[in-house]
Amino acid sequence: MIPRLFGTNGIRGIVGQDMTVDLALRVGKAFGSVLEPGPVAVGRDTRTSGPMLRDAVVAGIMATGHDVVDAGVLPTPGLQYFVHTGKFAGGVIVTASHNPAEFNGIKVVDSLGMELSRPEEERIEGRYFREDFPLADWKTTGHVKHDATAVGWYLEGILACVDAQAIRGAGLRVVVDCGNGASCGTSPALLSRLGCEVISLNGHPDGSFPGRPPEPVRENLGALLREVRASKAHLGVAHDGDADRAIFVDDRGEFVFGDRSLALVAKDIVARRGGLVVTPVSSSRCLEDVVRAAGGTVLYTKVGAPIVARLMYERGAVFGGEENGGMIFPEHQFCRDGAMTLAKVLDIVAHRRRGLSELLAEVPAYSLHKTSVRYKAAERDAILARLKSLAAGLRVEDIDGVKVHYEDGWFLVRPSGTEPIFRIFAEAPTPERAKALAGEGESLLKKAIAGP
Repeated sequence: MIPRLFGTNGIRGIVGQDMTVDLALRVGKAFGSVLEPGPVAVGRDTRTSGPMLRDAVVAGIMATGHDVVDAGVLPTPGLQYFVHTGKFAGGVIVTASHNPAEFNGIKVVDSLGMELSRPEEERIEGRYFREDFPLADWKTTGHVKHDATAVGWYLEGILACVDAQAIRGAGLRVVVDCGNGASCGTSPALLSRLGCEVISLNGHPDGSFPGRPPEPVRENLGALLREVRASKAHLGVAHDGDADRAIFVDDRGEFVFGDRSLALVAKDIVARRGGLVVTPVSSSRCLEDVVRAAGGTVLYTKVGAPIVARLMYERGAVFGGEENGGMIFPEHQFCRDGAMTLAKVLDIVAHRRRGLSELLAEVPAYSLHKTSVRYKAAERDAILARLKSLAAGLRVEDIDGVKVHYEDGWFLVRPSGTEPIFRIFAEAPTPERAKALAGEGESLLKKAIAGP
């Protein structure tokens, strides 16, 4: 059995330990070995290890005979847009997204700019672990050239998908926290082009992330919340390290959880067009509530943005996304896109002529409780089988792990895709009930771990 190299979203690790130049070179050779003929687009986020790992990946790709176009520092969705609107065999972005500065990673996309399906990842893994690379000779090795136009085309693509005139006419003041990441060169510029008054935080690229950690969770966004209140802004927005997600702060300076902004956007899109919305099984019930009320339907998937995006593509969905601020707009491209999400929320606020807090008040409110339990990695499948057996007789959904439904809520127990822990999610109308449901899930899991 071939070992697994790819996690839920690409390959990640600590630089100098499990993310090395040798690994990046081999990944480049493995990817180049499975590609159809044609050039490969490459980009990176702002991490200090980015140039080193990019050069190693590029060397591997050129060694298999592919030319490389280096798009420089840009958001992951910017590289994906560059790929799917250009003539590329595929693309690579060197990023570790929301992970701390000591991490980096490699994300690979196909000619449509979409993250790879699991069978496509397995083809790369097979080449990587067998070291089976059809290397080019001296006359046919690839060449590299630089192209600084990718960001411009990306922003033009976003502007074409929203009512820019309405947003410009709304006179919005927006605080944007780029977190010293890849959005520094895109989101402030996008806001300016949309006629917003822009207040920028952590807007200079710096791979050591001095302003705040790259994960845009509430505990990392104190400065953004304070600035929205102090400046009386209409809203605030924060991105993760590679800017494929957007998390909002409303006009009162309150943090907006990603499940609520996801539901807000889904409601707007389905009310206009109807249709199908795709989301992971871990998403809040508030999403299905608003989609059904607007006349649409929801299709649940395993956890992972690449899975959501591919199913959207196959089923013709009008919208999709996750509760972490990652939204997918098929009219733009089939991947999470933080800047497109920002533009769409501005579009909604401008058209509805109401504050973000007022619009979010229309979204049903639920409480979510999360916890986790470690396990021995080799026992994963056996634990899952015992867990399903123990849940027999309950209302169970097993799309990804075990999700148990109750009249007033649910809990989900699923294995992490990156480390040997089971994640437990529970949702209910009150925090107390959510915590109690999480406890039921944890109790069931511990029985499954203990064995027969």
